[in-house]
Amino acid sequence: MSAAYLREHENGCTLAVRVQPGAKKTAIMGLYGEGEAIKIAVQAPPLEGKANEALIAYLSKLLGLTRSSITIAHGESGRTKLLLLRGLNAAHARATLESILAAG
Repeated sequence: MSAAYLREHENGCTLAVRVQPGAKKTAIMGLYGEGEAIKIAVQAPPLEGKANEALIAYLSKLLGLTRSSITIAHGESGRTKLLLLRGLNAAHARATLESILAAG
């Protein structure tokens, strides 16, 4: 299964996400659009970078990465973001994310 939201990168892989700040809980909500991004709800408000920090903290724990290995490559102030996951194999990230998506 090809995941449009995840692509190989010379330093690891990139992950396209659509963030929903101010949610009741932080969690992966499913695919966004035609599967071009993963929709992730975060409890933090979209103020002073708090939602971005919550997103990075959540993904670092979920994917077993340090916070410093996840950076926002594009879309820092918008809801649609492209994250660079340094040192993470795209196949490993895909397996982890697809198992969460399948669990619903």
